[in-house]
Amino acid sequence: MNLEPGKSVPAVPVPLDGELQIAFDAYRAEQQDSAPMSLEMLPGIRAEGAAAVAAIEDLSQGGRFTVSRLSVPGLDGAPEIPLLVCTPKDAPASRPVLYFLHGGGFFCNDHHSGLDQPLGMAERFGATLISVGYRLAPEHPYPAQIDDAYAGLLWAADHADELGIDPERIVVTGLSAGAGLSAALALTVRDKGGPSLLGQLLMCPMLDDRNDSASALQMDGFEFWDRGYNGFGWNSLLGDLQGASDVPQYAAPARATDLTGLPPAFLDVGSAECLRDEVIAYASRIWQAGGSAELHVWAGGIHAFDLDVPEARISRAAVAARHSWLERLLATD
Repeated sequence: MNLEPGKSVPAVPVPLDGELQIAFDAYRAEQQDSAPMSLEMLPGIRAEGAAAVAAIEDLSQGGRFTVSRLSVPGLDGAPEIPLLVCTPKDAPASRPVLYFLHGGGFFCNDHHSGLDQPLGMAERFGATLISVGYRLAPEHPYPAQIDDAYAGLLWAADHADELGIDPERIVVTGLSAGAGLSAALALTVRDKGGPSLLGQLLMCPMLDDRNDSASALQMDGFEFWDRGYNGFGWNSLLGDLQGASDVPQYAAPARATDLTGLPPAFLDVGSAECLRDEVIAYASRIWQAGGSAELHVWAGGIHAFDLDVPEARISRAAVAARHSWLERLLATD
């Protein structure tokens, strides 16, 4: 929910899960610079992300996946879009698809980032993982990101036989900014056409450019991805349009006035992260529109906690919940 004018939120943060608190304290102790996120910091953050990608030794997971790197046409003459296509070697023919959009606040990372969990899901369910190298802001503001995601999806559906996938069993998924793009992609397909999506798996999604919810104010400065970083991401994407009354729903899905006709959704978020209230509100509005949504709010969870502290009990529970939803979704197809 967004705050009403004149109302405030007590500056009392939600307590973190115990295992996450230990990791968070260690992270804070290592930080030498707590400056707010800025354009000056962006090259260094991107360099760190590139170094992490370079350290990935084997996307084939020891030969268990076949890996293809493709470039496909962009939308309406836009630049080609890199796609990373990973398929378990024992996957069945005409298999389901996890269409993945990476996180990074719209301004960093690439389609090689954050693949451990999506690869695990692809292997578990015999699915092809398609990871999309969409253009980054601020060099490429909205609508570059959703245009790339949409063009890649249309290409994949049109080349289903070549890829060995079932175009009627596509689940769009993503983390953080990528999860927000996944929600925007579901709206785009509903309104503009494309393959009928089986589901949308939204992990701690960025949905609302206004960045002024109660949780955004409450947790500002108390977690990794706080209101400052979140606001920088949205401003990178939208520039002067951020916070205006006419922000398109395909940029910020929380702006959608009609959430009918969407594929079943899974949404999760931590209770101790700034995105908490916008995620809860989006799930509630899907239900109010007569749609299907499963929402998990992880007590004491911070942004992307399951990636940063994968061994924590709360992280294992979050991954198990996603697997359970996917299993049920694919079983009903």
